[in-house]
Amino acid sequence: MSDSIKQNSTDDEKRAPHFDNGVVEAHYGDVEDPLEENEVFKKTHDGVDFRTVGWPRATVIFLKVIFATGVLSIPSAMYSLGALGGALSVIGWGALNTYTAVIQGNFRNSHAGCHSIADMANVLGGPILKELVGFLFLIAYILCAGSGILGVSIGLNALSTHAACTVWWSFLATIFVATTASVRKFHTIGWLTWAGFVSIFLAVFIVVIAVTTLDRPAAAPATGDFDLGYHVIAYPTFIAGITASATIFVSSAGTSAFLPVISEMRNPKDFKKALFVCMGFVNAAYLSFALVVYKWCGKWVASPSLGSAGPTIKKVSYGIGLIGLIVSATLYLHVAAKYLFVRILRNTRHLQQSTVVHWSVWLGCTFGLSSLSFILAEAIPIFNYLIALTGSICFAPLAIILPGAFWLHDHAHYRSGAISKQALYYAHCFLPLLGAFICVGGTYGVVQSIINAYADGEIGGAFSCADNSNST
Repeated sequence: MSDSIKQNSTDDEKRAPHFDNGVVEAHYGDVEDPLEENEVFKKTHDGVDFRTVGWPRATVIFLKVIFATGVLSIPSAMYSLGALGGALSVIGWGALNTYTAVIQGNFRNSHAGCHSIADMANVLGGPILKELVGFLFLIAYILCAGSGILGVSIGLNALSTHAACTVWWSFLATIFVATTASVRKFHTIGWLTWAGFVSIFLAVFIVVIAVTTLDRPAAAPATGDFDLGYHVIAYPTFIAGITASATIFVSSAGTSAFLPVISEMRNPKDFKKALFVCMGFVNAAYLSFALVVYKWCGKWVASPSLGSAGPTIKKVSYGIGLIGLIVSATLYLHVAAKYLFVRILRNTRHLQQSTVVHWSVWLGCTFGLSSLSFILAEAIPIFNYLIALTGSICFAPLAIILPGAFWLHDHAHYRSGAISKQALYYAHCFLPLLGAFICVGGTYGVVQSIINAYADGEIGGAFSCADNSNST
């Protein structure tokens, strides 16, 4: 392949390699990496070549992984923290999650054979830690897929004005999500991420504009005086504050899902380009959207926030955003299934050969894990609490504790270096402590909130047919 072709070809056009005597050339010639032979997915023409994702496409996949259900839950968290506290929380957690994502990507590229954060944990603490982290990773993205399925069921209820049992809508959503998640490669599933991102972005944007045109929030009393519930500075209880903080934290904490995507990039070292574009856009959008919705809706903001501008806009926003909700659940399920798939078939010919075993394991992973997501979505049918529980139990270890440990592992020599290096070393020691606090404190707060919600009748019960969109 000539230099002119490589310079002028698009992201997708570059994926056609030239073969000579069984050696992959030209297409991969600009990706010389001493660790290339230790990548989980090999660049190959004899079987399924998973290594076809360029950094522009990785950016869109990252965007859809992060800019998903989180943007729908932040405005209601603002009520607990106030506008100032909520804004600082969005900025602070966004910056921290971006930095820990850099740590994860650098660690992955510095250590051979790391497909997921579980493989990286193996470098850190051996096979026992690997299995524990792998289990946590699975639970995290099963819960995330469950939140996506729950969001789809809310959307279908809103669009149909609760024309069928909520469990039935959730079941249909699960089947559709499992089917779309069964596409094997991130490169192939990439076109869905474009549609999904545009869909959810437009839906949220419509709601943000619509709430500013209302005389009073749609959920507020139709007549008479009412308390908007807008506060610049709020004074929440520990339970309310930690639940809101966990909700905002998890909105940008799913960076461990980037690692399997990096494993399918043509040049894994390009991950930072995709990461910084993604996180910069996401955090700016989170901050602006959430502040506007909270300013105009106060405590009357809906969860998810697409229902905050009244019944008509609710139908419009869910009609546009439904694709985005489906794609979010699809990506989360795909990430979890891909981890399990690689875990089962790694170092066998079935990993990259389209054999019966290959397809049986892959489809078993997608449909099996989607069933678990469906059960969890029906067991915890309040959107915000499901999001916050995922953040405190799963993403506090995955996105804070482990990245801190990874950095300390690779920079152990800083401990006895110059004063500046020692300061950096001990500053990173704070990350595991912060993660432990969010994990323990956040889990306690969210579980207590769920108990209170059941006691107050906010949750009708597990596997309930009740309308979860407040349309009836």
